[in-house]
Amino acid sequence: MEYIVKMFSLKGKNAVITGGGGILGSEIARALGMAGAHISICDIKNYNETAEALKKEGIEAEGYFMNVMERNIIIETAAKILKRGKVHILVNAAGGNVKEATTSDTLSFFDLPLEGIEKVIALNLYGGAILPSQVFSREMVKNPEGGSIINISSMNAFRPLTRIPGYSAAKAAVSNFTQWLAVHLAHGYNTKLRVNAIAPGFFLTQQNRYLLLDDKNELTERGKSIIIHTPVGRFGEPSDLAGIVIYLASDASQFVTGTVIPVDGGFNAFAGV
Repeated sequence: MEYIVKMFSLKGKNAVITGGGGILGSEIARALGMAGAHISICDIKNYNETAEALKKEGIEAEGYFMNVMERNIIIETAAKILKRGKVHILVNAAGGNVKEATTSDTLSFFDLPLEGIEKVIALNLYGGAILPSQVFSREMVKNPEGGSIINISSMNAFRPLTRIPGYSAAKAAVSNFTQWLAVHLAHGYNTKLRVNAIAPGFFLTQQNRYLLLDDKNELTERGKSIIIHTPVGRFGEPSDLAGIVIYLASDASQFVTGTVIPVDGGFNAFAGV
């Protein structure tokens, strides 16, 4: 048991979570903190509140303002974080979708505004993966013991879903970028700095609630279809991400890089018959 505990322990590690004030980001931060990591919550809101909540659970945590769409702000925030020590773990959890990039009965694909599609792609790909990785990996490659970068892809990257073309395209790009960065950093800088992604299936969040539940909190037709095609028969809970994130952040996955791992209740495996 001692061997297993040591393998998955993050004691003495510093973890940065962008989008850490969100539902999934905060749960990822909690999981890493419970495994022993010191947590830096980075977000445009709820960063201090989330950090304080983690502290009440006995987790070492600080909150930092960070707009992942502003490279200069990422650099400034990273400098503050690095003052307390090197970063071992970066989780890029910022992202989301907007109605302006979602087709509906009142907004067809032909009329989707470019601004909406650009916003979704920029948030999930540039701010949600590329920009923070540029800033933090510049320092992480210097770690003799390496480290772990974890991106958040999506089931949309495996199976493009109806109504959300911008989000699907962005998450597919995140998966591709994850593989590219894993090879780039290992070949050119540090073979011990790993890059992987998780691809959550269907989790209820503020961004997608309007697609899955109606005004009466009942499943929409889309929500019903998702449950029917998810073998475990439910939406994911934020805590369902804990195990895979700890695994990818710890020495348990030291020979794992360039992967995109579904956490989807079997959705991707089910052909519907």
